[in-house]
Amino acid sequence: MFHVNGQPCRPDADEQTTLLSVLRDELNLSGAKFGCGNGECGACVVLVDGQPQASCNLPIWSLQGKRVVTLEGLGTPEQPHPLQTAFIEERAAQCGYCVAGIVTAAAALLERNANPSREEIAQALDKHLCRCGAHNRMIRAVQRAAAALRDTHPT
Repeated sequence: MFHVNGQPCRPDADEQTTLLSVLRDELNLSGAKFGCGNGECGACVVLVDGQPQASCNLPIWSLQGKRVVTLEGLGTPEQPHPLQTAFIEERAAQCGYCVAGIVTAAAALLERNANPSREEIAQALDKHLCRCGAHNRMIRAVQRAAAALRDTHPT
């Protein structure tokens, strides 16, 4: 058993089944997307114990006792995560295919670094493929969310 967005998860699937398949097919969570199937494009990224992980090639047997957070688990429609709000305000998504993985990876970055530089943000998002050309808006959105988080949780 593992947890997804705070809820216990005991999938009715073979232990070699990928986390992405369980998320999409059993739990009806559609944020993480199937892109390359090799863990290289970033469309399927979720947080596993706070660390960004590709879910497309992560077998569920490896998740026992772990906490998984998807884009859906970062916030709610009533109270979105500051990153979700910032991505909307900056119009940082075009087609939206890569955005769930990018927002999720950015959440991990902001969890460990409340004031990342532009270079640190670019490095954290570097593995995520996006062909829409929205990279600058995405970086601005992460910067905006970092500022919002600092404003609401001053150190």
